[in-house]
Amino acid sequence: MEYIKRDIDSLVLDVSESYSAVIITGPRQVGKTTTLRKLLGEGRRFVSLDNKENRQLAQTDPELFLLLNPAPVIIDEVQYAPELFPHIKIEIDNGASPGSYLMTGSQMYKLMKLAGESLAGRAAILRMSGLSQHEIHGSGECLPFTVNLDSLQKRSGYGKATDVIGQFERIWNGSMPAHISTKHKNRDIFYSSYIDSYIDRDIREMVVLKDEYLFRDFVRAAACRTGEMLNIHAIANDVGVSDETAKTWLGYMEKSGVIFYLRPFSNNLLNRTIKKTPKLYFFDTGLVAHLTKYSSPEILMNGAINGAILENYVVSEIIKTYSNNGQEYYAHYYRDIDSKEIDIILESDGKLHPIEIKKTASPPTELTNTFKVLDKASVPRGTGAVICTRKEMSALNKGTMIVPVWTI
Repeated sequence: MEYIKRDIDSLVLDVSESYSAVIITGPRQVGKTTTLRKLLGEGRRFVSLDNKENRQLAQTDPELFLLLNPAPVIIDEVQYAPELFPHIKIEIDNGASPGSYLMTGSQMYKLMKLAGESLAGRAAILRMSGLSQHEIHGSGECLPFTVNLDSLQKRSGYGKATDVIGQFERIWNGSMPAHISTKHKNRDIFYSSYIDSYIDRDIREMVVLKDEYLFRDFVRAAACRTGEMLNIHAIANDVGVSDETAKTWLGYMEKSGVIFYLRPFSNNLLNRTIKKTPKLYFFDTGLVAHLTKYSSPEILMNGAINGAILENYVVSEIIKTYSNNGQEYYAHYYRDIDSKEIDIILESDGKLHPIEIKKTASPPTELTNTFKVLDKASVPRGTGAVICTRKEMSALNKGTMIVPVWTI
């Protein structure tokens, strides 16, 4: 299988030259291990804690494990043996060279907690998701997404233009390297196997499931509500579990990177009117399309969730542009008690940039009327944007850009 160059590659190489420990977190099968082995695997030992013998030794005798697997080493799925971290800390404090311990893990929150407790200030933690649109279809440099004319013009030169059906084909195909690279050509079998692996290796590590099929139904019910404000009771009711169980299971899905939330915008001057509930998204739109049983991009494009899954795609792609550059993103959504809504508010350079996401190629001017609610906020409003399926970049008015989805 040919290696697909990742936008995070240069960042991985950079931090490995200045940190003794580097941890790459992210959902299962997004390419964490492949990236490390491709970039830094030569002359380095590799050991996976998915292997039960390796895991048991790392858990019961971490000192011996590190003696048998000396630096420089790649330790895969390190979250299975938190006992290793205090011993790695000792090695670092004793002068371990930069890049000595490269680690991966698919339980992001657990890993970040462990690293924070034992390796604070000693480890670089990078977040990795599935392939970005730029990695699959683009070229050149990938910059964090901003609503800036110069930046948008550069992006249009790096991307590959497509029409609305081509965009939904990208959404339907998803972002998983093993599928995109055609290593696993049968998409349905790939995603079905992915869910099996996810439940067996990640979920069972966190909880004893009494009914595996009920949990599968729950994941599917959550997928049907992607892009919506989180309604725990509705998802719980769809599959017949309690609200508390639904809350717990969503927590597991977030901790393993399968879902993420976009938090509501908060501002002291607007707090009385703003809804407080986060919006639910999946890390991979191909997984959503599979779970919701859309059999082709054309059917998905005209289906009931077309707007929601397009929004999911855009939000996740914007976030990837930041995480692949090692930067935090400051993005929220807005909705008030009068149902005025802004899909994304991107905060950068001291301004709030409102963004609407629409399937149309010809967005109407009144679409941006809601942007004016931000004029009451304590942070000034900057240039806005409508991200849509138009093939070329344009402007709706002086303060609002029209941005094709394919440029992100």
